[in-house]
Amino acid sequence: MSEPRYLVVLNDEEQYSIWADDQPVPAGWRAEGTAGTKQECLAHIETVWTDMRPRSARQATR
Repeated sequence: MSEPRYLVVLNDEEQYSIWADDQPVPAGWRAEGTAGTKQECLAHIETVWTDMRPRSARQATR
């Protein structure tokens, strides 16, 4: 049996998560463009999501 595949998803607040690639992406989220194993997707998120605050909170502090 092959390892499950995931998508990296992103919401309007620029928060990241992973989602099973055989399921519809939930409302309010969009596929970011990265797909792979759970570990590959989590590693990608760790690289790109350097500020965990929601976008609205980041913009409020500018």
